[in-house]
Amino acid sequence: MQFSVTQKLCAEALGTALLLSIVVGSGIMGASLSDGNDAIALLGNTISTGAGLVILIMILGPVSGAHFNPAVTLAFLLRRELSPVLALGYCVVQIIGGIAGVLLSHAMFDLDILQQSLKARHGIDQMLGEAVAAFGLVLTILGALRFRPESVALAVGLFITAGYWFTSSTSFANPAVTIARTLTDTFSGIRLVDAPGFIFAQLVAAAIATAVAAWMFTPVTDSGDRAIAG
Repeated sequence: MQFSVTQKLCAEALGTALLLSIVVGSGIMGASLSDGNDAIALLGNTISTGAGLVILIMILGPVSGAHFNPAVTLAFLLRRELSPVLALGYCVVQIIGGIAGVLLSHAMFDLDILQQSLKARHGIDQMLGEAVAAFGLVLTILGALRFRPESVALAVGLFITAGYWFTSSTSFANPAVTIARTLTDTFSGIRLVDAPGFIFAQLVAAAIATAVAAWMFTPVTDSGDRAIAG
């Protein structure tokens, strides 16, 4: 199937908007129902995000690849599977879509539409958490595409679900998500001043994961096996 550039850009914008609506909306709902128990709120946030990602990738993946994430787009640019112009277009609409998703969540829960997060998420430990999250996400995507392409949606949803709990940063793993979440002073927010460190870690880790995948997921030839054995 062939899709136009316009269709691809709209799929990326729509998918990222819905993703942020899921992330922020479930965070708001979780916080309001958990009676101050952050673990319960995070659990609700986690389940919703992982499940939502699976569905979004299933329905929009055939159109645009379902990146919804500039770090993922960077990986495919480095693999020369996207042109620089299309990659830039993806990143722009992902950011715009992410912001739209946050504003939509505020409207659904009758909150102030325009907000600025005051939630501190800073330090080398949190940047390391983001690096691990982004590295693992990109490696998951590329590994699943190489060996189990039919399972990409499920693999990504499961990794992000796990990432919420095993990383110190709760696994943003996405520059567009990070930017959008600076605009919500709710459970899912991050201060604007903390966002650049997250984004830097995400992009560097995505590039490293792309290089690792290119080496690790390329089998050696029979002659190479014999040469190593000899």
